[in-house]
Amino acid sequence: MNRRLFCSGLATLPFASCMTSEPKDFKIGVCDWNIRSMGVPEAFSKTKEIGLDGIQLSYVPRHQDYDLRQKSVQQMYLQQAKKNNIEIASMAMGIFNKRPFSTDEDSAIWADECLDIMLGMNQKLVLFAFFGKGDIKGKPELQKKVISRLKALMPKAEKHGLTIGLETWLNQEEHMRILDAVGSESVKVYYDTANMEKMGYDIYKEIRWLGKKDAICQIHMKENGFLLGQGKVDFPRVKEALADINYQDWLVMESAIKGDMIVSYKHNAQYLRTLFNK
Repeated sequence: MNRRLFCSGLATLPFASCMTSEPKDFKIGVCDWNIRSMGVPEAFSKTKEIGLDGIQLSYVPRHQDYDLRQKSVQQMYLQQAKKNNIEIASMAMGIFNKRPFSTDEDSAIWADECLDIMLGMNQKLVLFAFFGKGDIKGKPELQKKVISRLKALMPKAEKHGLTIGLETWLNQEEHMRILDAVGSESVKVYYDTANMEKMGYDIYKEIRWLGKKDAICQIHMKENGFLLGQGKVDFPRVKEALADINYQDWLVMESAIKGDMIVSYKHNAQYLRTLFNK
């Protein structure tokens, strides 16, 4: 289904305020951890080698070589982005999988630091991860702590138009309970196709349900153990769901590696461009 055909029909919906201009082709990005360049400047040249538009860049707190709190390091990253003609699609804090945002005292400090880094690098979106030790599925007390810590970040996020995207094992209703409890447009869901499919959720319905509540900030186009288009996720149906909610942000590839990493992502990028941008 051609997403451009939805524009006129969706113009009356609250999440469709950007309908006045013709949508552009989707930009294709990749997670820096999947190209073995987590939080380091080499991510930009590798992304260029693959032929992509952008990178999801990690903030790795206290990196011994590349401390993003330093303005000089921020500028060096921005120079690398410009040199390689690669954009930063969003930032990410995968550290929370090992040092949980819900309970680790340093994590709250790092989260606040990341917002400052985003301001210094002119970024608007960061992913907070909740897997491994950071999992909050079925843990209401931890979810309460997450809500409390998110609320503490909201004054800065709201003042500067920053968004925190939650990537979790939660279903649509569980996500919305957290978003409603925080009570801010600066917290949304970072949707992941493979993770939600693994949990047994109807991802095509979830995308529509969350999207029509303006609750999705960005999406991982992900498969586990398969290249995109060859696994369990029906990406043509994902395309239809994203068209229904007028999603026009990045398509960020994650995992979906089979054999050589560079070859895999070149294939995946071509698959997404052929499917979404024809």
